[in-house]
Amino acid sequence: MNPSCNLFIVGPTGAGKTTIGRRLAEHYGLSFVDLDHEIEQVCGVPVSTVFEIEGETGFRQRESQLLEEHSRRSGVVLATGAGAVLDPTNRRLLGERGFVLWLQATLEQQLERLAQDKQRPLLAGPDRAERLDAMAQLRTPLYEEIADLRIPGAHEPVHAASTRSVLLIDQHWHRQHAV
Repeated sequence: MNPSCNLFIVGPTGAGKTTIGRRLAEHYGLSFVDLDHEIEQVCGVPVSTVFEIEGETGFRQRESQLLEEHSRRSGVVLATGAGAVLDPTNRRLLGERGFVLWLQATLEQQLERLAQDKQRPLLAGPDRAERLDAMAQLRTPLYEEIADLRIPGAHEPVHAASTRSVLLIDQHWHRQHAV
């Protein structure tokens, strides 16, 4: 069963938005879009280069433009970047155009999953834990504001997390549409 014409995935860096998003798209028979990947395709360079050349402001403008474009589609699972929720228009579009799934992750889970990642420009610097915590302070209320369903993070393999997500989505969908 398809929970909505669109399923939008939000959450912090390292929550598994892309990995779980691909599996949800496959399960529900929807197309998959990763917003960061789309930015790289359009720009022809990695996200880190976009940040380097245009700064966070330029990156966020590109992100908003592509979010607007792809959220207009029907039948898509869209994995947003962790900071896409910072823009009020993005939050409005996500809330109006689909079912918003918030993948949660603890600071410890993020640090573990991102230990080898050197590609994320907002995590560059000596104290990742401090940066991730600062981002969480700002973004968590915004995820909460637009989420139709929260999926708590857990230490489990991707296939188990995907299966758990499908079960929670389907349970929520049945409760919302019970006659």
